[in-house]
Amino acid sequence: MSRLRSPLRQPMIGTLIACLLTPFAAQAAGPNDSVREAIGWAERRAPGFNGKPDAEPLVIAHRGASGYVPEHTLASYALAILQGADYIEPDLVMTRDGHLIARHDNELGLTTDVSQRPEFADRQRTQVIDGSELTGWFTEDFTLAEIKQLRAIERIPEVRPGNARMDGAFEVPTLQEIIDLVKTLQLSEGRRIGLYPETKHPTHFQQLGLAMERPLVRTLERNGYLGRWSPVYIQSFEVDSLKTLNELTDLRLVQLFGGGQPYDQTVRGTDLTYAKMATAEGLEAIAQYADGVGPDKSYIIPRDASGNLGSPTDFVPNAHAAGLKVHPYTFRAENAFLPANLRSSDQPDERGDIEAEIRAFLDAGIDGLFIDHPDIAVRLREREQQD
Repeated sequence: MSRLRSPLRQPMIGTLIACLLTPFAAQAAGPNDSVREAIGWAERRAPGFNGKPDAEPLVIAHRGASGYVPEHTLASYALAILQGADYIEPDLVMTRDGHLIARHDNELGLTTDVSQRPEFADRQRTQVIDGSELTGWFTEDFTLAEIKQLRAIERIPEVRPGNARMDGAFEVPTLQEIIDLVKTLQLSEGRRIGLYPETKHPTHFQQLGLAMERPLVRTLERNGYLGRWSPVYIQSFEVDSLKTLNELTDLRLVQLFGGGQPYDQTVRGTDLTYAKMATAEGLEAIAQYADGVGPDKSYIIPRDASGNLGSPTDFVPNAHAAGLKVHPYTFRAENAFLPANLRSSDQPDERGDIEAEIRAFLDAGIDGLFIDHPDIAVRLREREQQD
C-alpha cells in the first residue's frame, strides 16, 4: 500500500480502515506462532528494518493517528503508519490478569463504552490514582476477556466530532496485537516502523502486584526487539520505572516531563521535581539512565500572557549537551490546542496553522515530535528536505 499524502475525510478513513483491518482481523485477534514465525523470517531477510538510523525529525504518531480515528485502536495505528509516521505510540496499562493493553489511562470511562454496559455497572468505584481521587472503571478490575467486550470511543468528541462517528467500531488492543499490526504493515510498506510505548501509572500498578516493566520487556524481546538497534523507545513520566527498565533492557529509554513532581518521587518522599530535572544538571543525571527526553512543549517554547509562542529556552541545547534526544509533546492541528496567533477562527474544532508551530520548534532544535496528525508532519518534513 502507498502512503497517504493528504488529510483524509472521515468517510474515506472509515472505508480505508475497514478494508485494511478485515483481512488482518483474524491475525490481530491472536496470530499463532507459525504466523509470527513467517513474519519474523521475512523481516530478517528484508534489508534496513533494523539497525537503520531514525529519520529526523522523527514523526511519532501520538496514540496513533488520533486526530482522525479514536485513539489507541488498531485503526488509529494503521492509519498513522499509512500516513508515513516513523513510530507509533501505545500508552500501556495492565488488566487484572496481567495483560498489557493500550489505553491512555487505567480509567476506562473516557475512551470506551463501559458506562453503557449494564453488566459492568458494579465495577464503577472511586480510588486514588497518582495522588488524585478518581471515580470510574479501572483496567485492573477487568480481565482481558472482559476488556475485549468493550468498544473504543472518542476522548474529545467536542473537538473531534468526526472521530466520534466511529464510536463503537473498534476494540481495545493488546500490545501484542499492536506489534503484529506493525510487523505486518512494515512488510507491506517496505520500511521500518517503530514502537514508542509508555508505561502509565507504573507505581500504581506495582502497588497492585501488577508491575509492568518485566512483562513489557518480555513481550518486546519475544518479538525480536532486543537492543539499541531495535526501532523502540520506551517512555515514562516516572523515574524509577525507567531505572528499572534500564536494568532489564538495552532498548532506548525516554524520560517524560510534566508538571510538579514524578509520582514515584512523591511516594518516596524525595524533593526531585520536573523543574529540577529540566536544568542542565538534571538533564545530565537523566542521561545516566535514559537516551532521550519527552518534554511538554512549554519546556522548549513557553507561551506568553497572550497565549502566543514566546522565546525558546535553553532546554534543547542543554539536553543535547547531555547526549539526549528531544521529542516534545503534543502537536495538534485544531484551534483548541494552538497558540492564539496561529488559530484560524474562534471555533475550537477547526484547524489552524500547525505547520508554523512545528517550524518554530524545529528551529529550536528538536529531534522529533509527538503529533495527533502525523501526515502533516510527514509532508512538512518532506518539503523541508526538498528545499
